[in-house]
Amino acid sequence: MTVPHPVGLFHHVELWTDDLDLAEAQWSPVLLALGCEPFQHWPRGRSWRLGSAYLVIEQSPALLPGGHQRLRAGLNHLAVHGSRAAVAAALAAGWTVRVDTGEAVHLIDGQGFELEIVRTRDSAPAPAPVPGPEALDVPDPDAAPGG
Repeated sequence: MTVPHPVGLFHHVELWTDDLDLAEAQWSPVLLALGCEPFQHWPRGRSWRLGSAYLVIEQSPALLPGGHQRLRAGLNHLAVHGSRAAVAAALAAGWTVRVDTGEAVHLIDGQGFELEIVRTRDSAPAPAPVPGPEALDVPDPDAAPGG
């Protein structure tokens, strides 16, 4: 199978917010802990980049009132690969834990956005060693029958 765009699936994700200052205060520490760098800054928005993809948070003048509700049609949550450091940064920035499965932590920011941080190698348990062929009960095809 040929991958048409080896740079990744997403070019960018854009989240509209009612309160840009709160969103920036809560998202920036998490995104920095995830390895993102500040990318763009304008009066009604901010963005952070990792590789060729970036995340935008904007308080658009076209925003309809009502706030974000993850249980309505639209974005339920955003899931990213991350670490315990990213979870700690989120908690320090005022996010709350919705659920911690051990493999992933679902966090809610002050405006109801959910971010799932799926733990990567620095925080996941080490995988069990794969047994070598000697540990498997597989007959040796070169052995004589019965022996």
